[in-house]
Amino acid sequence: MVLFTAHWRNVALYRADWAWIPAGILFAVGIFIYSRAGKNFTAKQLGGVPEVHGGNREQRLVTDGIRSHVRHPVYLAHLCELLAWSVGTGLAVCWGLTAFAVAAGALMIRMEDSELELRFGDAYRLYRTSVPAVIPRVP
Repeated sequence: MVLFTAHWRNVALYRADWAWIPAGILFAVGIFIYSRAGKNFTAKQLGGVPEVHGGNREQRLVTDGIRSHVRHPVYLAHLCELLAWSVGTGLAVCWGLTAFAVAAGALMIRMEDSELELRFGDAYRLYRTSVPAVIPRVP
């Protein structure tokens, strides 16, 4: 990836010092979401250990806290952080990485939703229909 993107690492779509203001807000929002995503979850759960080690499964569907607003808050936090770097730097490579992460994240969310539906059945289907994947609904 380094070789592929090296040509564009200094290509700026724009340069604006003021862009670091919204970038700073996005950084702060991302950090806040990361902190909330860790609530009611163990480090093993956040790292996906129960999924990797089949005998060590923690079968618990968490739907409260930040997960009552978005099903995949870690992906939302990642998006905020990537957008912060893209907005702040204005670098084409950052925007490209953000676009790639959005596409890859959409695929990963679909895969995770399918796996969670298999694991938790109707409870997850109901949760999935009432809570958006990444972007919270505006009241």
